[in-house]
Amino acid sequence: MSDSAVSSYRIKGDTGEWEVVIGLEVHAQVTSNAKLFSGASTEFGAEPNSQVSLIDAAMPGMLPTPNKECIRQAVRTGMALGAVINKYSRFDRKNYFYADLPQGYQISQLYHPIVGEGRIEISLDEKDPEAFTKEIGIERIHIEQDAGKLMHDQHPTRSYVDLNRAGVALMEIVSRPDMASPAEAGAYVKKLRSILRYVGSCDGNMEEGSMRADVNVSVRKPGDELGTRTETKNVNSVRFVMAAIEYEARRQVEVLESGGRIVQETRLFDPDRGETRSMRSKEDAHDYRYFPDPDLLPLVLDDAFLDACQASLPELPDAKRRRYESDLGLSAYNAAVLTADADTARWFEALLAESARVQAKGEQEVARPAANWLISDLYGALNRLGKDLDGSPVSPVQGAELLALVADGTISGPLAKQVFEIMLETGDGAAKIVEDRGLKQTSDTGAIEAVIADVLAKNPNQLEQYRGGKEALFGFFVGQTMKAMAGKANPAVVNELLKKALAG
Repeated sequence: MSDSAVSSYRIKGDTGEWEVVIGLEVHAQVTSNAKLFSGASTEFGAEPNSQVSLIDAAMPGMLPTPNKECIRQAVRTGMALGAVINKYSRFDRKNYFYADLPQGYQISQLYHPIVGEGRIEISLDEKDPEAFTKEIGIERIHIEQDAGKLMHDQHPTRSYVDLNRAGVALMEIVSRPDMASPAEAGAYVKKLRSILRYVGSCDGNMEEGSMRADVNVSVRKPGDELGTRTETKNVNSVRFVMAAIEYEARRQVEVLESGGRIVQETRLFDPDRGETRSMRSKEDAHDYRYFPDPDLLPLVLDDAFLDACQASLPELPDAKRRRYESDLGLSAYNAAVLTADADTARWFEALLAESARVQAKGEQEVARPAANWLISDLYGALNRLGKDLDGSPVSPVQGAELLALVADGTISGPLAKQVFEIMLETGDGAAKIVEDRGLKQTSDTGAIEAVIADVLAKNPNQLEQYRGGKEALFGFFVGQTMKAMAGKANPAVVNELLKKALAG
């Protein structure tokens, strides 16, 4: 942890400053075609109750069988977090009654989870990721089955139950209470989601419910013991996680400073009003009467299985970011942006490989212009169009072709922006657009000198000011020349010839 990583976030109350202590329990849906203990599909968006097996519906005599792929994905996730992998783990029954839980209990892992302690390093400085880093401890990861879904808006007097999610495999990733501000919690969720997507163990789509967070918050005076915490359930966006913490921490300070006490309870976050509200008193483990599930044998993992899991891991975001900086010479900011999301990194590496091929250069030589174009031009265009990289009208191959035309002097930077806009509209390749529309850059010194002479003749006042010492007007003359030549003049040649003419 860097020296600057000590959080300065405090809540100012009437009695002084208060610290916030935050821990998160993130529920991540495991990437698998089938549920944790049945062969029913996990596809999102299906008709209600169309993906329910007899096991999911808790029909008598139906016995669960663990899905090996779900176990594999949990182990790979633990490895990516540098966590202890427990060769022995087992399933427990968490007993409670709710309409969307047909069995009357949830199969989870309390006493012997599959993954033990690990860690995540977060950064709060996007421009310089190394400037502010902090390590957040992972306490455990356990596997459990999801419940169904209650629907209260389908009928004026009835509620319906959709069991499509019942039995879907979840990883519950429990952090240590190491976060001390909403910003740190937001950075933690972003980093965890990035790692899960790199590994491929969860798609991280919070808006679809495949990743959501239970937010534990308490407050205390600096140096005091931990206060009583509340748990805000099922928060489904990074922004809402931060907003829930902000509201809940201030609410607790107000309660304590008015002479009240914090009740250990479960709360809900209302995103429309930006506030939390009480849901029920917080249960302890003994309230759920946990006991080992008698229908499931313990999980015992052998070395061959663990070795295969380890070998299947990709290069993770922190390692990739550092490689981009050291091997490709990218800035810390660009490297962080390009590695924050696995899809972005894959797109960039496809662009990089194709650029190196068509320009017959090493990847390090083409990396900076490729990174700058992707982050500035392509991202800007996609934001304007409301698209992501998956829906980009321009492919990595087409982007590499455009960059190659700039690199070999066929088109200038301004012309490249014009060509790029046409590519977005038509889907045509850069070379075809340049050829069809006559957009090649010219380095004809005679033609450029003639235009420069005309520009100087039309702007005598600016010429006099420049020769009188106002050298900032050089950019004005460059702009006028490029405008007169419709952006087709070679900027380097323009600069060289302009300097001679202005000195004249």
